[in-house]
Amino acid sequence: MTHEDCSGGGRTGEQVAAFDESGYARLLGMRILEARDGHAKVAMGAEGMLNPHGVFHGGAIFSLADHAFGIAANCGEADRVAVSVHIQYIAPATGPLTAVADKVADNGKYSTFRVMVHEGTRVIAVFDGVALRVDPGAP
Repeated sequence: MTHEDCSGGGRTGEQVAAFDESGYARLLGMRILEARDGHAKVAMGAEGMLNPHGVFHGGAIFSLADHAFGIAANCGEADRVAVSVHIQYIAPATGPLTAVADKVADNGKYSTFRVMVHEGTRVIAVFDGVALRVDPGAP
């Protein structure tokens, strides 16, 4: 795992550890591969995640994208909470997934993130999220 801004101790490292060790992330087998302010990459295997049609359950895909969004939004000095999200499912998947979240806009109070979910090189879903800065020092 690489944590450029989150590699050392301190608040940012603690944020990544909190996400990585959360019960829900452990339940779904999510692993943080990269994390820094405004960026995260998270992986999840397919075991136990398939629906009766033999493809990834939409809720599992959403959870992976949301987890990457949360990490990217909270790996810096600001605390942020989601206020709006939207996911578009592009294609079914049966193998391991990777979600890559990146901040695409920030006005100091609201930040917008785009999360791309892939199975290998194939796009499975596109997730857009808006996060509200809630820390006491926020403008």
